[in-house]
Amino acid sequence: MTDTELRPLPLADCLVRLRETQTGRIAVVVHDFPIVLPINYRLVETSGLTWVAFRTRAGNVIDRAPMNAALEIDGIDHEEQRGWSVLVRGTLHHVDPDSADFRDRFDPEPWLGDDRDSWMVIVPFAITGRVLIGSTDWEFRITAET
Repeated sequence: MTDTELRPLPLADCLVRLRETQTGRIAVVVHDFPIVLPINYRLVETSGLTWVAFRTRAGNVIDRAPMNAALEIDGIDHEEQRGWSVLVRGTLHHVDPDSADFRDRFDPEPWLGDDRDSWMVIVPFAITGRVLIGSTDWEFRITAET
């Protein structure tokens, strides 16, 4: 028998997961339809502000996307049927990587190489998360052959 419960993650736990994770999926709307693409990112926390920084190729779909965006990260344990997700909703902004030492301090180091020279951030208006907690009760029977 399995009891599962979906609980909200406190903001502090969401931020821990955002710090520890490097990859996620960005969602933007293009031509009236959402698209979701994988990115790697870095959480930027400075002077009381929190941003999600990433780099993309200049002129691509993310670089040209409208301002509204979301980033989702998650962790799933298929065997235990447990998991969590964090959703960052906010606005996309281009950043000058040379201002305020942004390049040196917050480079998300894209996996696909240095040609990702469009630096962007998501400025969140909401960071939320959920965790799926399961408990499995196993009933064992031992039978002895006689």
